[in-house]
Amino acid sequence: MTSTLATTVAPLRFLPEYEHAGPDEAATLADINEQMHRIQEKTFADGGKAIRSVHAKSHGLLVGELRIPTGLAPELAQGMFARAGTLPVVMRLSTTPGDILPDDVSTPRGMAIKIIGVTGERLPGSEADVTQDFILVNGPAFNKPDAKSFAGSLKLLAATTDKAEGAKQVLSAALRGLEKAVEAVGGHSATLSALGGHPETNPLGETYYSQVPVLFGEYFGKICVRPVSPALKALYKEPVDLRHRPDGLRDAVAAYFEEQGAEWELCVQLCTDIGEMPVEDASVVWDEAKSPYRPVARLVLGAQASWSDARARSIDEGLAFNPWHGLAAHRPLGSVMRVRKGAYEAARRFRAEKNQRAVSEPKAIADIAL
Repeated sequence: MTSTLATTVAPLRFLPEYEHAGPDEAATLADINEQMHRIQEKTFADGGKAIRSVHAKSHGLLVGELRIPTGLAPELAQGMFARAGTLPVVMRLSTTPGDILPDDVSTPRGMAIKIIGVTGERLPGSEADVTQDFILVNGPAFNKPDAKSFAGSLKLLAATTDKAEGAKQVLSAALRGLEKAVEAVGGHSATLSALGGHPETNPLGETYYSQVPVLFGEYFGKICVRPVSPALKALYKEPVDLRHRPDGLRDAVAAYFEEQGAEWELCVQLCTDIGEMPVEDASVVWDEAKSPYRPVARLVLGAQASWSDARARSIDEGLAFNPWHGLAAHRPLGSVMRVRKGAYEAARRFRAEKNQRAVSEPKAIADIAL
């Protein structure tokens, strides 16, 4: 893989004034932690196992490699991408709710990747680790502008967690119909999708986005992972029949990886205009015509068993994915990212305590029992 040519507009170097915490951000974090704790307490009481407060249900647990090429443009050869090489990767495919629902309650898809063997100055709390995490969802921007507005929507999620499963399935079907109507006239509703109106499509055909920016060495931008192998591209908007198949998405991922591998590009969209590409408003889609996503590495995963009890124990139960696991050169930016640090750490501690098992960072891929 070779890099694209530099864009005509030079990317902006990061300045501290691009970030500005609100006066009540600590209170917002406490509110978010409380709501996430409520979700975890409810699902633990119902199921007897502590699970994630968001993205609880996984559909694929995969391993592979991240290949960083030589010859990246200087603005792309930043942080962990400054040196060419190959590093092991763990990938987790999921959907967004904090309770384990049948897949026909169709919600946005998530991809979390953990890159192992990354060296350099670390973010606070991850000094002893050698991992870099990226947390991604199949939409280019967050559905709320900031942490405070996200806290409000999280209260509704906490109040409805694990209630009226049948009603959720009926509602999801109705919302999918509304979303199709919106898409028919060229639109998209993140709200309808988040509530259960996401099309019933294969998660392997999607492009996944960080939605909110991170430092990129001297610069800053958003991350995406997009399919490049033809078999993956062919799955874009490919329907999956989920009727009477509560784990139909997991089955679809397993069927694909039984037969073949997959390749994605990991890309960065560098900020070129702070007025139109803000740090603190996570709901703004950055214009790709002004700053395209440019590849900096390739994810290569071979054919494998994408789901097993051993993988569930090692990856689902034994690992945590958090954008604050990583290098200082890729520090998460903006209020949504800042509150994620404490919220994700609290959720990890809850799982470790209730399940009475360590949730730790691997030093090598061999640390993960597959």
